[in-house]
Amino acid sequence: MARDQNGKTRLLQGNEAMVEGALAAGCRFFAGYPITPASEIAELMSVRLPMVDGTFIQMEDEIASMGVIVGASLAGVKSLTATSGPGFSLMQENLGFACVTEVPCVVINVMRGGASTGLPTSPAQGDVMQARWGSHGTHPIIVLSVSSVHDCFEITVHAFNLSEKYRIPVVILSDEVVAHTREAIVLPDRKKLEVVERIKPSMPPEWYQPYEDNSRGVPPMASFGDGYRHHVTGLVHDAHGHSTQRPEEIDAFQRRLFRKITNGFYEIQMTKSMLMEDAEVAVIAYGSVSRSALRGIRMARKKGVKAGLLHLVTLFPFPKMAVSGVLRQCRAVLVPEMNLGQISREVKRVNTSSKVEKINRIDGQLITPEEICERLREM
Repeated sequence: MARDQNGKTRLLQGNEAMVEGALAAGCRFFAGYPITPASEIAELMSVRLPMVDGTFIQMEDEIASMGVIVGASLAGVKSLTATSGPGFSLMQENLGFACVTEVPCVVINVMRGGASTGLPTSPAQGDVMQARWGSHGTHPIIVLSVSSVHDCFEITVHAFNLSEKYRIPVVILSDEVVAHTREAIVLPDRKKLEVVERIKPSMPPEWYQPYEDNSRGVPPMASFGDGYRHHVTGLVHDAHGHSTQRPEEIDAFQRRLFRKITNGFYEIQMTKSMLMEDAEVAVIAYGSVSRSALRGIRMARKKGVKAGLLHLVTLFPFPKMAVSGVLRQCRAVLVPEMNLGQISREVKRVNTSSKVEKINRIDGQLITPEEICERLREM
C-alpha cells in the first residue's frame, strides 16, 4: 500500500504526480493557461505553490506562459508550464528562444487527438516530432515520455535535474490516459531525492562570460540580480551574449549546444527492457502504449512466442544504441503508436538487419494488449 511521509495512502492521478515531482525537484514557479487534459496540473499548482513560497500565474495564453517561465528561470527560479497540443503549438517560438539562450525550464505536454481542437478528451501520441522539431532552426532539446503515475513523479524530477544540469529546456510527453489514470504511489522522502541545481559562476563579475565554452560545454549561469552582467538575446551570440556574424563564433556556439548533450548521452538516454534476454521478436513502445505492450508480450509468451519489450523513456536525443541492440538481436520488431508512425520512422532509420512493423491508431482509442499479442504471433 502506498504511503506518504505522514503514513497516509496516496492515490494519485498522473497529472497530480507530476505536480508532486515538480515540487520535490524544487520548482517554485508555474505559469500556464487551462487546457484539457492538462488542466489539473495548473489547478493543483495554484494551490500547492503558495504553500511553499512559490508563485503561480494564470497567463492570457500559452505564448506568454512560455515566455514567463523563461523569465522566471533567468531570475534563478526553477520553472514549469503544462499544456496540450494546441497550446504546445503556440509555445514553439519561445521554446526555441529558451534553447538558444540556454535557459533551463520544463514543459509538460499532455497529448490529445488532433489536429487543431481535435479530440480534447482522447489520448494520442501525435506530438512526438513536434516536441523535437517544432521550433525552427538548429537546436538540441531533450524529450522524455511517461507511462505510469510512478513515472509521472520520477521522470518529472529527472526532467528538472537534466534541465538544470545541461541548461536546456526539457519536454515531458504524457497523454490523456496517463494523465488521468489513478494509481497507488509511494512518494519518497524528499531529503533522499537527488535534486540537481544549476552551476553558479565562481569568478568575479567582471570575468563572467555567460556563454563561455568549457570541458562540459555547459557554462555556469548567474541569476538576474546577482550582480553579474548577463545579456540575453535570441540572436546567435558570442561568449558574452552579444550577437555575432562571425562564422567561426557561430559554428563554435552551435556545436557547443549539441556537444553538451552528446557528452551526457549516458544519463540522458533512458530505456527499460522487459523479457529481452531470450527475445526473438520485440516491441518498442513509449507512453501509455508501453503498458499495453508489456501485457501483450506476456500474453504472447504464454502462446509460445519469445517476445520482449524495449520501453523508451527518452525519445530525443533518440536512444540509438539501445534500439540498435534490439534490432540486432531480434528477427522482427513491432512499434505500436497512437499516430501514423513517428518513432517507428526513427527505428527504421537506424535499422540495418531486422524487419520493422507497426500498429497505428488515430481514432482516439488505445492500442490493446490483444492487438499487440496477435501481431507478435503473426510476426
